[in-house]
Amino acid sequence: MLGIGQALEQDPGHLQVMQGCNEQGIAHMATGFAKQHRRQRIFAVTSSVGPGAANMITAAATATANRIPLLLLPGDIYASRQPDPVLQQIEQYHDLSISTNDCFRPVSRYWDRINRPEQLMSAMLNAMRTLTDPQIPVR
Repeated sequence: MLGIGQALEQDPGHLQVMQGCNEQGIAHMATGFAKQHRRQRIFAVTSSVGPGAANMITAAATATANRIPLLLLPGDIYASRQPDPVLQQIEQYHDLSISTNDCFRPVSRYWDRINRPEQLMSAMLNAMRTLTDPQIPVR
């Protein structure tokens, strides 16, 4: 999420920002926005790690079931994999590779975990293919 914040600071005015009261509400709003615009326009929804990401799971399932394009960019585990001191994580301590974001797998048409910057280009291309192709079967 730091990269998005940096882009907003360096080039203000080019990205429209809407701030919701919580992640669930803004994710459902994004679903409604895409539906209102006949699936021709979307906006991305971001969240913090842990409970913030968990709040968006219902919207992901709703969008998948209704074939509505929805781009969710949830925060994931910390790079250090160490738990945060403010209890914002829901990780499994027996397996540090599992996080809240794994809950998105069964309710998403496309899911990927970005661990390194060089993975961004291929992940974004695959995400855009999925978002713009209504014929891809729902998994």
